[in-house]
Amino acid sequence: MKYFLLFTVFFHSLLYSQIDQKVDSVTYYSKSATENIKNNNYKKALSYIQKSIDYSKKTKNLEAEAIQTYNLGKIYFDLNLHNDAIELLSKSIKLFENISKAPNNKVANAYYYLSLSCTEKKNYSLAETCILKAEKIKQKLKIKDEADLIKLQKGILSKIKGNKDLASNQFNAIISEPNSDVLTNSKAEAFYQIGIIEVSNKRYNLALNYFNRALELNRKAKNLNQKSNILLALSTVYDKLLDKSNAYTYLKKHLNVKESIVLANEEKLGINDYEIFKQSQRKQEELLLEKENKEKEKADKFSKLISILAIAIISILSLLSLSLYKNNIIRNQINTLLREKNNELIAAKNKAEEASKARADFLSTVSHELRTPLNAINGITHLLLEEKPKKSQMHYLSSLKFSGNYLTNFINDILEINKIESNKVEIEYINLNLKQLLGDIQNSLKEIATINNNKFVLKIDPAIPENLIGDPTKLSQIFMNLINNALKFTNNGTVSVIARLRNYQNDTATIYFQIIDTGIGIPKDKLKTVFESFSQGSVEINRKFGGTGLGLTIVKKLVKILGGHIRLKSTVGEGSTFSFELNFKVDSKPMPYKVVSKNYDSEIFKDKKILVVEDNKINQMITQKMLVNKAMKCTILDNGEDAIQLVKNETFDMILMDVHLLGINGTIATQHIREFDTKTPILALTAISLNENREMLLSYGMTDVITKPFVAEDFYSTIAQNLIIT
Repeated sequence: MKYFLLFTVFFHSLLYSQIDQKVDSVTYYSKSATENIKNNNYKKALSYIQKSIDYSKKTKNLEAEAIQTYNLGKIYFDLNLHNDAIELLSKSIKLFENISKAPNNKVANAYYYLSLSCTEKKNYSLAETCILKAEKIKQKLKIKDEADLIKLQKGILSKIKGNKDLASNQFNAIISEPNSDVLTNSKAEAFYQIGIIEVSNKRYNLALNYFNRALELNRKAKNLNQKSNILLALSTVYDKLLDKSNAYTYLKKHLNVKESIVLANEEKLGINDYEIFKQSQRKQEELLLEKENKEKEKADKFSKLISILAIAIISILSLLSLSLYKNNIIRNQINTLLREKNNELIAAKNKAEEASKARADFLSTVSHELRTPLNAINGITHLLLEEKPKKSQMHYLSSLKFSGNYLTNFINDILEINKIESNKVEIEYINLNLKQLLGDIQNSLKEIATINNNKFVLKIDPAIPENLIGDPTKLSQIFMNLINNALKFTNNGTVSVIARLRNYQNDTATIYFQIIDTGIGIPKDKLKTVFESFSQGSVEINRKFGGTGLGLTIVKKLVKILGGHIRLKSTVGEGSTFSFELNFKVDSKPMPYKVVSKNYDSEIFKDKKILVVEDNKINQMITQKMLVNKAMKCTILDNGEDAIQLVKNETFDMILMDVHLLGINGTIATQHIREFDTKTPILALTAISLNENREMLLSYGMTDVITKPFVAEDFYSTIAQNLIIT
């Protein structure tokens, strides 16, 4: 019996020692904290980590204290409590250094997260020092940074310091790494950071590309904070591009994600939970201090502490209840206000879209309908001038021709602006030779330069690649408008067109353009309005030099569409400088640049049979006369149905098909003809409207397009080129 009692006492003492070891040990507290973090119960996790630190201090285990202090700092970092994170991570580094001067991976990680927290608190100098120390330790320990986290942080700090090129190189280095799950988050952040750099450079289309790629990777990374930043950036860029619909959509998505983050953080650790924990820490420290200094008064102090804690808990619960009540009222009020404002914004957006569409439809209809009588005016004027009029009539006919051409250009400019503002303009990406394009423009404007006795100088950087990919049509519009203006407002001076290679990397060439003149210049008070529609500086300038005042408006909008931003510097009496910068992809397989010549031999027209399908009597008369004057044989029809039947029974060298006909229109008639005749050239005659374009007309089987009102040289040149092809 005696031995049995001894055995029972021994067994219970052993059992209780094991229970005590389980309950009161660093390993147990650390494991419990990790499990609670996995379950998003950060309130309990903080409690267990603090207990493990207290136990480490109690047992004087410096290594365990250093590790657990680091773990607590990491939890604060994850909860975005950066002031606390900085304090704890710095403390853990000092503890590690007191144990051993030899660095370890925990110290490297502590420096890394300390750098991130310092960045959030805008202490960039300390952030940079910490990330360099983390990198140095990793290199010394030969630990590979598989997620490129250090490289990413260095890139972010380089960007903050304003070193955009270095930052871009560091981010591109991450992007160029082979895809892997561990790199997904870093790559998404790198794309986002490059997008931010492009926004600061006002290259918004490039920025959109980077943000969209970041968002695609973020779907795999599932980083809500990162997703929120990307969505806000997309909204900002679309707002800069005046795409209010997309800007609003992405802003709404950003707010939804932000709200999810707030709810998630509140679920992890509420504000009051944090305050309770911090207060508990302070109270614990006070208790330990009191315990050390006043062991004899333990009973009294314990009773007093219980009373204080009870009052504190009641007060906190009361404040929490009041706070929740007030927050609920405020939240309901804000939600109601947001719904009202949202409805107002939607209504305003719908009204703006309706007004914009009505304006676009009106301008398109007006400009389209004006082309038919203009074709008659310009055509009859051309025919009268060809019939050797009297000298007394030449002045009137020349004035009539000038007015007709002026009105034609004016309508074309209005339609071009309308297309741009209605988002009907699409960018072409085709092979172009910039040197050839600028050379052709120079040749076409030599006569204008000669009229005002100007020198026209073209300077092209020889380093510019010949095989660029871009939109030659829009480039020609930009340069023709700017150079025409420069030559028009300069007398006995010099107009210089300069193209210089600014940067060439990753198959992308950045080219800087300048158009410099020594003309009359622009007053300072007009520099901001000169790009506005119908603005020419002053009434006197408009009367003296003419023009519609729409050219620079078109230029500014086209440059913006191509991803650039036009700048202007000017001094009255000294001249003006227009400059902009564009990016071009470089084609690895260049194609020869095709030059379209307007020269033709009139013999090609002789005895050619031309079918004209046109329902306007005046246009019939003008077109027939212009064809007969070049010795062509002309047959006239006024509808598409008869044209289809006639082409089945007779052979023609060419068909001139009006697009807008009574009955079936010209495009449908062309489709029917192409079912049995694929060789005869069919040229569209059209006053191209907002909803028409060359590609659309060609898709119906038409060979080429002649725009009304006819320009005689373009009319004959287009016919000649298509007769040569056949």
